[in-house]
Amino acid sequence: MSANILEALTKLAAIKQLDPIAIQEIIVEAVTATLVKKLDPEADLEVFVDNASGNIRAKFKCLVVEVEEGVGQISLAEAREEYDKKAVLGEYIEKTMSLHEFEPKLVKTAQKIIQDRIRRLEDEKIQNDFNKQKHTIVTGKIKAIDENNGGYRVDIGYTDALLPLDEQIENEFYRVGDNIKAYIVNIRASGGGVTMVLSRTNPEFVKKLFEAEIPEIYNDSLKIRKIVREPGIRTKVELEANDPRIDPVVACVGPKGTRIDSIRKELHGEQIDIVVYNDDVEKMIENALGVNGVKRVIIERNHAASVIVEDADKVMAIGKQGKNVKLAAKLTGMKIDIYTVAEFEEKMAKERRTIKIGRAHV
Repeated sequence: MSANILEALTKLAAIKQLDPIAIQEIIVEAVTATLVKKLDPEADLEVFVDNASGNIRAKFKCLVVEVEEGVGQISLAEAREEYDKKAVLGEYIEKTMSLHEFEPKLVKTAQKIIQDRIRRLEDEKIQNDFNKQKHTIVTGKIKAIDENNGGYRVDIGYTDALLPLDEQIENEFYRVGDNIKAYIVNIRASGGGVTMVLSRTNPEFVKKLFEAEIPEIYNDSLKIRKIVREPGIRTKVELEANDPRIDPVVACVGPKGTRIDSIRKELHGEQIDIVVYNDDVEKMIENALGVNGVKRVIIERNHAASVIVEDADKVMAIGKQGKNVKLAAKLTGMKIDIYTVAEFEEKMAKERRTIKIGRAHV
């Protein structure tokens, strides 16, 4: 541990945004805890920070002995030469030493205690920062890529955070130095302490983007009731107007589509569907699907619905890989089946035949 440890740790405190006074207290306590085990109670140990020189010093009484064998002793020859020409065996001489003057083993012990306590202080700060900023969006810079698990280490200013693989949007790739926005979801304990965890897949990430981009949502004129998402592919946002004069779709799209385009740009082109809430279940299912050619919605038993659409609209109603109907089902809490007119008539005819055959066997 070098003589300028105080300067080094003060710089660390500034980088990590730690309290420099707390850092000094940690140093003093650690050195005290290390030295007190080596000294007699009569030593009257005092450890203090010498701000002028940037050193940590220890002042204590040493027992005058013929031959020095430990920290709490001083040889008669040294005592007479350096401190008091009349020194005698058995008395105590007050001595002041800088930390780097102690034996290396003792210094390393103090250093380990200091490192452990500063790490705990960092963990406490991360926890406090998380409590203040959880469920918010932060902007950071990609600092490193973990080749083992595919996670990104992100510098968010006051600490490093982790964007793990399971919180990344598929097919999104970043390089060191790239800027990134993400949502703070959690903190994760690890062998080296605690780390703030980020997400770009969480539906709340989209919600915060809407709140930031659309004033009517931020000021509660519009209410986001629910968000369902297939990250990187499609998101459906269910909105209800608290002010009847506001059209949710118009408010979210914005002048010339600028608001919704800004959100889609941040999500790298992810499809965003604005769904206007309706307390009529049939109308709500129609809104959730977002196609114009819905001819009829039939509510079945067990939270199921059959939706009849024009032939040309069936593919759009189902969506690529079935994502549109799947998200509409999540949004409404209903199992939704899509039929053309001909398919539904065939389904009903088959059911009638089944019933007829069943009755014939009775």
